[in-house]
Amino acid sequence: MPEAIVTPLTQALSEGKLTRAELRAFMRRSNGPAFRHLALWIVLLALTATGVALAWDSWLIWPAMFVHGVVLVHHFSLQHECVHYTVFRTRWLNDLVGNICGAIIILPHQFFRYEHCDHHTHTQIDGDDPELVPMPRTFGQYLLYLSAIPYWRTKIRELVRHAAGRIDLHEKRFLPKVAERTVIREARIMLALYTALALTMLATGWTAPLWFWFIPLVLGEPVMRFIRMTEHVGRPMVAQMHDNTRTNLVSWPWRFLSWNMNYHAEHHYVASVPFHALPRLHRKLKDHVHVEPGGYLGAHRDILRQLRHGG
Repeated sequence: MPEAIVTPLTQALSEGKLTRAELRAFMRRSNGPAFRHLALWIVLLALTATGVALAWDSWLIWPAMFVHGVVLVHHFSLQHECVHYTVFRTRWLNDLVGNICGAIIILPHQFFRYEHCDHHTHTQIDGDDPELVPMPRTFGQYLLYLSAIPYWRTKIRELVRHAAGRIDLHEKRFLPKVAERTVIREARIMLALYTALALTMLATGWTAPLWFWFIPLVLGEPVMRFIRMTEHVGRPMVAQMHDNTRTNLVSWPWRFLSWNMNYHAEHHYVASVPFHALPRLHRKLKDHVHVEPGGYLGAHRDILRQLRHGG
């Protein structure tokens, strides 16, 4: 007989931490929680954009743009949930909102879906996980990653390469042949939109996108890098979900911004559980997964401790 395929879901079931009846309840999707969360999200975005406008003629525009940028980069969290089709019960709404988020943070949605699926299949497996963030070997490497410079360099090169019709060998491993045209077309559309916007700004002298979008995005991205590091960096590079992923206990504002993705170990156990059910799933799995009670700062203290002591 062929060997059974082990997945995070089968791990959870076989380890007796969840029953199928509980899973069905946790995985129930609804549009209501998403619409309520999204309404508050839009209000917050309007408030931080207003902060930038009010600080226009003073040095305070820089901290205002940073705060606005922190909200902007968290569109990644919403897009991530849309990739899993767990934000809305209505499937096309996940695609619509996911593509809008991708345009905001310069992350093509269709490509990200395939890449992220492979991340869930090969979490923390060196050479197989396409989203693996390696443990820094020096404090300089740690700071370089947090600067977001490597991130932007990789993502912009990736976008331009795809727009040129080139898919590299590593991407071919997780990208189905039938999806390559979609990924190339998506990159070309996004690049065309950004180019048209840049040309319009140059022709008209309109600079609002610079101050309300691009500069805040660049200022805020190190915060997202800081958060993304806490998910897996410094955890064992093994297939077991209860070892290779952190859940970070953080305050409500951070949970709101992350769409509950701070419950990351629970998400990796059952990726089809909607964001609004993750706190309930956490209560079920909290004694089984790796929980960092110190939140994001606690995770970074652990990473730095490992860096100082060589792992």
